[in-house]
Formats: sequence, structure tokens, C-alpha cells
Amino acid sequence: MPRAMLEKAKTLEPLHPNKSTGLFGGKSSGILNWNDIAYPHWYKMYKRLVGNYWQADEVNMSSDVKQFPTLTEEERDAYLKIIGLLSTLDAPQTRTALLISLYATDPSVQSIMAVIAQQEAVHNESYSYVLSSVVSLDEQNKAFQLGRVDEVLLKRNENLTKQYNEFVEEPTVENILKTLVYTSLLEGMFFYSGFAFFYNLARQNKMVGTSTMISYINRDELEHGRFIGELFRATLAENPEYNTAEFTDWVYDHFRESVDLEIEWSNYVLAEVEGIDLEEMAGYIKYRANKMLRLMGLSEIYPQHVDNPMKWIRAYVDNFDGTKTDFFEQKSRQYTKTSDLNGFDDL
Repeated sequence: MPRAMLEKAKTLEPLHPNKSTGLFGGKSSGILNWNDIAYPHWYKMYKRLVGNYWQADEVNMSSDVKQFPTLTEEERDAYLKIIGLLSTLDAPQTRTALLISLYATDPSVQSIMAVIAQQEAVHNESYSYVLSSVVSLDEQNKAFQLGRVDEVLLKRNENLTKQYNEFVEEPTVENILKTLVYTSLLEGMFFYSGFAFFYNLARQNKMVGTSTMISYINRDELEHGRFIGELFRATLAENPEYNTAEFTDWVYDHFRESVDLEIEWSNYVLAEVEGIDLEEMAGYIKYRANKMLRLMGLSEIYPQHVDNPMKWIRAYVDNFDGTKTDFFEQKSRQYTKTSDLNGFDDL
């Protein structure tokens, strides 16, 4: 495969057309007219992303502050480890979204990735926010160290880390496609054992503030995953030399390996948590992998897992295939804005 290095897109090139001639390596003036873009339906995606705007400190955490000490030791341990996991995914995702936008020669992609990067920054802030609500600074710092020291988590993140860093070192179309594959895995599968843990707590009326926050993050990630899938398909269509059996096998191999690592992680972090069936969780991870492959225009690799085995999760988050849940009508998880940090004035 050709490995020509891409140059960063120029900020303004007045001699080039406003409508880009290519997503990466194309020509564009840098001027964005949403009514004249190469992929017109992406404007609707942009609008949906912008419509999801929220801020971490608008979620009332006062009940979680009271409840956290009453959780079992296993629940508290999983809570901190999973926050540690999520923070190791969202922090680099902010930077990766911005890096992709630097090489995108379509200004609509630049704008959409800017919104995604901003939302990932909010997600990362929210993990600091929820931890500051329930544990000391020392414990917060320990949770955020997990991505650097926990052996299971390091193993789980190794391929993602390698691919993201290879894109930094070698900004080629091939590495953009591979980075989009891992971004799709991140947005659409890697988060989900963690999300399930918090939703399981909410099912028991525990830590409802945290689960509400997770719902907003989950809603954003669904939209991110949908766009990344489309960007992957469009980039592959514009660069058909990469649309080979060899590259498709690479995608499937990395999906399978990622699924195995995610199941290993979920068994490690959720083993002692009451209310989660680990076999069901493994099926859910495979179901999510199938879903992301479909969004990327590829075939499912787990034919026994085309249906969601954890249907109760639908009550907690928007989804593409079913009836959308209105967060604001869920009385047990109301979105309550607070004027003071973490709602401590309500204690």
C-alpha cells in the first residue's frame, strides 16, 4: 500500500474551491458553507452533536455523596476503577479528534471533529467532577493513575495506544483509517462495560447522579460513533486502494482482539459486582462490536450476538434502533441543575 505522508490542511487557500475535493489530501479553500459540502447530510449530524450540549456541574451529585460510603467494598472498588478506565479513554480522544481535524481537507469534518473534541473534554471533566464529589483527592489521584499502572488496563489499552501514537508519527491515509477503526471501537464498545456498571447501580436506585452523567456521555458517544463510522466509509470510498481483503481482515482481527480484551477487563472489574451476569456482559460486548462494524459498512463477526442481551440498558440511554428515551422524564434520574459545586448546599 502507498504510504505517502499527508500534510496538515492549510487554514486558508483562496484559490481552491469551497467544496472540498477530498476528505484527506484534497483541495479546499478552508471556507465552510454548510449548504455546499461534499456530504450534505453531515450537517444534520453536526446539528445533533451541538444539540447535545451539557455541562458536568449541572448534574446534582448530592444523593451520590451520601450513598457512596454505603456501597459494598466491591462496588466502590469497581466504581473507582471504571472511572479510571473512562478517563484513560476520553482524555486522549480529545487530542485524537483534533489531530484528525488537522489533516482533514474538508472543513465540515474539521467543524464536526471540533465539536467531538469539545465533548470529549467535557466527558473527561465529568470524571473529575464525580470523583471530587465522593472521594478524597488522594483517592481521586489513585483512580486517575490506573491507566498508567494497572496491568489489566494497560494490556487492554495497548493496541489503542500504539495505533494512536503511530498516527502521530506517520500521518498517512492508512493510519487515519486504522485510527478511525480504533476510534469506532472506543466510542462504540470500549466504554460499555463501564456504562453497564453505572446503569446497574441505577437499577438498584444507587448513585443515580453518576448514572445520569454517564447517560449524557453515552448519548454523545453514540453520535460520535455514528459519525466516525460514516467518516471511515467515506474515506475508504475516496481511497479505494485501501479497500482490500487484507485491510478488511486487519479490521476484523483487531475487532476480535479488542472484544477479547474488553471481556477480560469486564471479568476483572465486574466479577464481584451484584446484578451483572458476566456471560451476558460478554454477549453485550460482542453485540456492540457487531453494531459498530455495521456502521462502518462491514459484516458482523458474531452471528449469535445480533440482538441486545441486556435490554434493560435501553431505559438509560438513547439508541439508534429503538424508541428514544427522554432523560428528563425519568423521575429516578432527573437532570437537576445546581448553582453550587456538586449540590453540596443540598446536603
